[in-house]
Amino acid sequence: MKKKFFIFLLFTIYFIFIFSNSCFAAWGEPELVTKLNKAFESIQEWLIKLATPAAAVAVATGAFMRKFSFGDEEKIRTGKKLINGSLFSYGFILAINLILSAIKSLIG
Repeated sequence: MKKKFFIFLLFTIYFIFIFSNSCFAAWGEPELVTKLNKAFESIQEWLIKLATPAAAVAVATGAFMRKFSFGDEEKIRTGKKLINGSLFSYGFILAINLILSAIKSLIG
């Protein structure tokens, strides 16, 4: 798990440095880099817009699962895990967005 996270972190840092504006300031920015930056920004915006209703649906599903469990401990536990997992995932997505915005403001 730590090795995968470390590889993901290195991969992310690599792309930040490769596709940043400051790396190509002396030569001008290539068209491919501009297109990739715009593509990554549109994907990021799309994921943020999709994450909000998805988290709301997951929390509502977990709440209904707990509400209508009729005393079944397994359904209560599953509903609680669904609520906690969806809130944690949504918070993680928002934190990543905040970090990427901070890095983008420092670079550009």
